[in-house]
Amino acid sequence: MNRDTKKVAIVGTGFVGTAIAYSIVNQGIAEELILIDLDTAKAEGEAADLRHGVPFGPSRVKVRAGDYSDCKDAEVIIITAGVNQKPGETRLALVERNAAIMKSIIKSIMASGFNGIFIVASNPVDIMTYIAWKESGLPKSSVIGSGTTLDTSRLRSALSEYFDVDPRNIHTYIMGEHGDTEFATWSHCSIASQPIKEYIKKHGGKYNEADLEEIFIGVRDAAYYIIERKKATYFGIGMCVARITKAVLNNERAILPVSVYLEGLYGQHDVYSSAPAVISRNGVESVIELDLSEEEMKKLDHSISVLKETMKPVI
Repeated sequence: MNRDTKKVAIVGTGFVGTAIAYSIVNQGIAEELILIDLDTAKAEGEAADLRHGVPFGPSRVKVRAGDYSDCKDAEVIIITAGVNQKPGETRLALVERNAAIMKSIIKSIMASGFNGIFIVASNPVDIMTYIAWKESGLPKSSVIGSGTTLDTSRLRSALSEYFDVDPRNIHTYIMGEHGDTEFATWSHCSIASQPIKEYIKKHGGKYNEADLEEIFIGVRDAAYYIIERKKATYFGIGMCVARITKAVLNNERAILPVSVYLEGLYGQHDVYSSAPAVISRNGVESVIELDLSEEEMKKLDHSISVLKETMKPVI
């Protein structure tokens, strides 16, 4: 790993990969950004387009197209490559098609001598992250999935609209699978340090606790809503993966709800699923075990049982 230069490589220059690249350039997160794709002309075109905006960004970012040999000294490699989710299709339905793609990509990257941090955004992200970890041979702390970072951001955004407060002052997590079996940890949701249900009570009927479930359903199904209307989701995940990348490169020790390897925590074993984790230059420094309610623990158990059943054919 090259710790002297903040070098990031993105594998896959589709909607998600380019949205991540755009976010990284706009925020000046990396010093060097390499775009890799089987369609080399596409990668070259995207790199040129991004370079032309660098003079108006916060810092100089060297952007170019490359190949797997460029992965050797990268500090972070972001993987977005894979088949896109179709209208009405669940993320888990993508598993067999994208598993083969993921295995091939990891093999090519590791052949370069890469020894940095993987951030996986390909869907179904929890299973693809597990495959990336197994195929790479890297420590579990070095392989992170984007997980429910996006779902959590969507929830904070929706609650911000409902309560009319800045989303940065709303603290909560969505856990479990990044998909249909995810759940909101309402027992750990707060606004201005007040538990959300207490916040609702203190506002004398202005808000309704029953609305929370409807808000969550809208968040859980947000991808279907967006895909039906614009065929793909990419801006939100682009900013979320850029945020994870920033936490790694700047050694922030930020706490983010990412897909991490669980071995004993929450009573789970040998699976990648989303939970709040401390993210630093070493990847996952630690996973935080929240004191979940009995209902939330049941939802987590169900979510992970679905993941494990779905991943059986490809592991």
